This record gives sequence, C-alpha cells and structure tokens, in this order.
Amino acid sequence: MRVTEVFDKRKMHKRLIMMLLIAAVMVLGITGCGKKKDSGSNGKIDIVCTIFPEYDWVKEIIKGEEDNFNLTMLMANGADLHNFQPTADDILTISKSDIFIYVGGESDKWVHDALKEAVNKDMIVINLMDVLGDRAKEEELVEGMQGDDEEEEPEYDEHIWLSVKNAEILAEYIEGKISSLDKDEKRVETYKKNLENYKAKLDGLDKQYEEAVKAAGKNTIVFGDRFPFRYLVDDYNIKYYAAFIGCSAETEASFDTITFLAGKVDELSLQTVLTIETSDKQIANTVISNTKDKNQKILTLDSMQAVTAKEADGGKNYYDIMATNLEVLKEALK
Repeated sequence: MRVTEVFDKRKMHKRLIMMLLIAAVMVLGITGCGKKKDSGSNGKIDIVCTIFPEYDWVKEIIKGEEDNFNLTMLMANGADLHNFQPTADDILTISKSDIFIYVGGESDKWVHDALKEAVNKDMIVINLMDVLGDRAKEEELVEGMQGDDEEEEPEYDEHIWLSVKNAEILAEYIEGKISSLDKDEKRVETYKKNLENYKAKLDGLDKQYEEAVKAAGKNTIVFGDRFPFRYLVDDYNIKYYAAFIGCSAETEASFDTITFLAGKVDELSLQTVLTIETSDKQIANTVISNTKDKNQKILTLDSMQAVTAKEADGGKNYYDIMATNLEVLKEALK
C-alpha cells in the first residue's frame, strides 16, 4: 500500500469519528453560550495541551503558581499524535478551556471540527506551526527513503518540538498568551521570570548541541525507522538517511531500502543504527545483519511521542529528554 493511500484512509476515518463525536457532544447539550469562565472553575485558568512537550512547557512557565490553573494533557496515555482520536469527553474539555494548544499539522485536522462546539467563545487557540511560520518545514524524502514518488500537496513535518531552538520560540509565545489572561501583576511577573530562566537553560543546551556536533568525528546518522528528527538535524547541519518519513504509517521496509541503509552504514563506517523509542528494532536489526561487519549498536533517540501524563507529573520533562538525546547523538557521531 502506498504512503498516500495510508494517509487518505486515516483522514477519512478521523473525519467520520469527529462527526460522530460532535453529534454526541450536541446531544449532551453543549452549546456556545458566549460566556467567560464561571465560578465552577474557581477562577482558575483552564489550559488544554494536546501533547507532552506543550504540557511540559506550560508547567515550566506556571511553576510556583500551579494552583491557579487547571492544566490538561489530552494525550495523557501516551497515544501517538498520528493515530489520536478524541473522545466526547476530550471535545468537552477543549470546548471549555481558556487556552487550547495544539501542533497544527496533518494529524490535527480533527481540531477544526472540535472547535466548532466551543463553549468558551473567548478561547485562545494556539496553533504552534502557525507560530513558527517560516521555520516550519515540509516533509522531505531523502535518498534511499521509502515513500511515494507522485506529486501531491506538500505536507509539513509535525515534529516541531524536536528542536531546542523551536522550543524557545514556542515557550515564549505561550507565556505571552498566559500572561494576557492573568490580571495579577505579581503572577505575571512570575511567568516572565520562569520563562527567562527556562529559555536560558534551553539556550545552554542548544550551545551544547552545537559544540558536540562541531567536535564529532562524523556528521551523518542512519535511522532504521521512521524519522521525526528533521528539525533537530537541520538545526546543526547533520546529514541523515532513514527508512521512512516521520509521519509514515509503514512498518516494513523494502529490500531496496534495507540494502541502501546497510550500504550507507558500511560506506560511512558507522558504528550505530538509530531508532525511535517505540520501535521494535526489527528494521534496525535487519539493516545491521546486511552490513559487512554486522556488529553495529542500536541506539534510541526519544521523540517524546509516547510520554504519558503520569510520567510527566512524575518528573519526566522536555529538557532532560533532549539532554539525553544529545548524549545519544554524541555516541552516534563518534
């Protein structure tokens, strides 16, 4: 099955699910009343984030003032962004929020329909890809990558959070919207101070990435998996070869793809093949078994697409994951 056919079926399925869910919400009597927050929320600001990185950035911004917020991570059970289907409860939660934050890529097409039933007509909606503007990148098929050769409308790579530079831009924008809703000057000052400290940490990590890549013996990685790290490698001019694009639904690589990747490992004398955190490593192992030495190590870069709310509330955070990814990258580029 072609990649485009997989995408088309996924879109049709999501559209049908959304129509049914919105109908269910309407039956429950959820209608737009045009009112701002009521006393039922105890004066708190309701923020709904679709995925973990957004959720963690908000946590960093409101640190010390958490009691003034109801913060929700929609994909709380670690559902993959590309396969997520909102429930009627999810749509209800979004409809009453003060701030709704989502990525804004192809996988978020359901958002448009969900927002039609918003109870809070003053809701601030943050589409992160819109915030990035020209920094958002189209998906690309690099040499050897399995994909569809037919021309079609360009789609943008959704994995915008896998760039420390992007994280600084997006966190700053989110802080501005949170501050615009809170009239307490002391709390707003706290948000701004938290942002300043967080951006300083991210900027320091960004510099560590730059220094590590400059000092590395190699500048190319091979991924035996789908590849969601384009923003990361582009930030530091790292070359890559991979089995599939980041949003691909494919799970089996062709003989030609395996042979090509194994050839690149040999040609570049690479000691590692990389995967993402949810991989069964089957493709990576097959690539290695087709190399000359057959002794490469499999390393994992964390794309943060399986982090649960429980893990996030237990201390797992964006900065630490990206710092760990840096250590993995250092080993891969030796």
